[in-house]
Amino acid sequence: MISPFFQSPVAEVRPTGTVSSCSGKKLSRTSIVVFRERDVDIGFRRGVTLEGEKGIGAANGVDLVQESVSLIEYAARLKDFRSTQRQECYSLVRRLKILVPFFDEIRLFGACIPPNGVAALSKLKKVLCLAKKFLTTCSDGSKIFLALETEAMMVKFNAVYENLCQVLDEMPYDEINVSVEVREQVELMVTQLRRGKRRKHSQDMELAVDLMVISSKTNERTADIAIVERLAKKLDLHTVEDFKKETIALRILAEERGQTSECVVQAIEILDKFKRILGIEATNIFKEPVKPKMLDKSGSLVIPHEFLCPITLEVMRDPVIIASGQTFERDSIQKWFDSNNRTCPKTRETLAHLSLAPNHALKNLITQWSEKNNYKHPTTEDLQSPQGTCVKEEEISSLVEELSSPELEVQLRAVKDIRMLSKEQPESRTLFANCRAIPALVKLLSHPNPKIQEHTVTSLLNLSIEDTNKKLIAQERAIPIIIGVLQNGSMESRENSAAALFSLSMLDENKVTIALSEGIPALVELLKTGSVRGKKDAVTALFNLCLNQANKARVIDAGIVPPLQLLVKDKRIGMVDEALSMFLLLATHPQGRYEIGKLPFIGMLVDVIRDGTPKNKECAASVLLELSLNNSCHILAALQFGVYEHLVEMSQTGTNRAQRKANAIFQLMRTSDQLP
Repeated sequence: MISPFFQSPVAEVRPTGTVSSCSGKKLSRTSIVVFRERDVDIGFRRGVTLEGEKGIGAANGVDLVQESVSLIEYAARLKDFRSTQRQECYSLVRRLKILVPFFDEIRLFGACIPPNGVAALSKLKKVLCLAKKFLTTCSDGSKIFLALETEAMMVKFNAVYENLCQVLDEMPYDEINVSVEVREQVELMVTQLRRGKRRKHSQDMELAVDLMVISSKTNERTADIAIVERLAKKLDLHTVEDFKKETIALRILAEERGQTSECVVQAIEILDKFKRILGIEATNIFKEPVKPKMLDKSGSLVIPHEFLCPITLEVMRDPVIIASGQTFERDSIQKWFDSNNRTCPKTRETLAHLSLAPNHALKNLITQWSEKNNYKHPTTEDLQSPQGTCVKEEEISSLVEELSSPELEVQLRAVKDIRMLSKEQPESRTLFANCRAIPALVKLLSHPNPKIQEHTVTSLLNLSIEDTNKKLIAQERAIPIIIGVLQNGSMESRENSAAALFSLSMLDENKVTIALSEGIPALVELLKTGSVRGKKDAVTALFNLCLNQANKARVIDAGIVPPLQLLVKDKRIGMVDEALSMFLLLATHPQGRYEIGKLPFIGMLVDVIRDGTPKNKECAASVLLELSLNNSCHILAALQFGVYEHLVEMSQTGTNRAQRKANAIFQLMRTSDQLP
């Protein structure tokens, strides 16, 4: 996403204390400048004073240097930064480390640091405290919340950078005896910070579409499962322990912002979706204790932590060691590997091999402990028996064979059962693939019976939720046939074909295949003529396809702009946000800006900013900002349509993101001399 412009925090000068200089010299008392942290408040725990924040006004130069170095060392020890901010966090830490030689040289200068040097070091320490708070949040905060606030966090990273540049520009290097070499290193860092633009990654747009779909309450369907699984993987939410930590982080966030605040409610809804898809009970996080299931069953019995599998948090029956040296329950880690994972669930490192070595020593300890404490594992009734698995495999194999039956009723019943099982029983998707159901289903896609065709394409949609199956379906050359169903099938078949293309397009190579197989014009046609559900499926698939830059031009050539404009105008369909999100993506492409950046569309955006829902206004302001960043004439046009007063209202009462967008547009107006 294009980052908005923002105003740098302004220094507020006020006397907060005095400092004295070298012993034996009488110097005037000097006021110390303290930065206000407005515009960069990032929601840390209220009332907590971090180390190094106290006594800035009364500190001497040597103390300030030592405390500043301690702040940098603390930041350098932080790890496990959230995936959505990881790159920027490591970049900030790397730049902070550059300041260590600078402080080392000041330390050699001794206690005789002049008053203006002490004042400058005080301001620098204040910025380091802010950076430490920010990095701590990115290390310990809610993964879901930080994903939702990706754009806001980027604004705050830049605010930290701007403050750091301002302080270092004002540093009296000559008076504090910093060598030319170290000074040049610091100045080079400042230059790089100022010259660098905010990074844009294709993954950011992928994250945007995932969050857009998963947050929708009106488009719940099987295809969403694939998004939930992809998003959980991207946010490193894999195990019960991961969800336990995320629940605690959300509780802390709710204490800060209130349980009913927009960001908390949305984050909890997404957490519950994650849990349901992954088979974990979704409970009220404010009432239920956050502890392993087995601890509840065991009453006051304290189970040694090392006896619990890191994935299931259950006492292990058959502990095995993997290449990272970590121990897991055999069945749990095997399922992890069978899901095409090649990393350690606990350390996240890539594994050299997938061999499992029995941990006999730990198994003996667990056995001795269980006997001593009269502990019993869950009964086998709670677990699936090998015989049950065998029966299930036989049933699946039989259904696959019936797909080739010469009798229409047998085929119809079989494909209908496959559709139901692949939707309701996630573990069946791999079994169906192992029994070669995918080639048999692909053959049925062209069946003249509309019901068989509908059940077949929906079965492939359900099977495609498994990443391995996405590749298998593409290898069977099913994509052109699915596009054929999208063009000529019944309405429900067309809807589910669009959903299947969306699921398959999560693999980058499939994005290209779908485009080259004329899938984009077929999806645009569904966007024009389909039902509301079909339009939603179509726009979601098109959004995901446009994460490939070349596909943006193809979508525009296919005529997507007019039907999107109709969706913005007709609020009864309930797809204003989806249409504006698509426009925002197209506005990042030159051809897209040319097609949509015309007066009627600018007027439409202003109407939404005036009369839309809070979310509508936020999306419309985002599109206007993106267009205006590349052509200031769009700002002038919007002013002629009366956008200014609506932006003023949005900057005061809109959502957090809407307020940021409004302020960024104001900043753009100022820089282009177009403020009314």
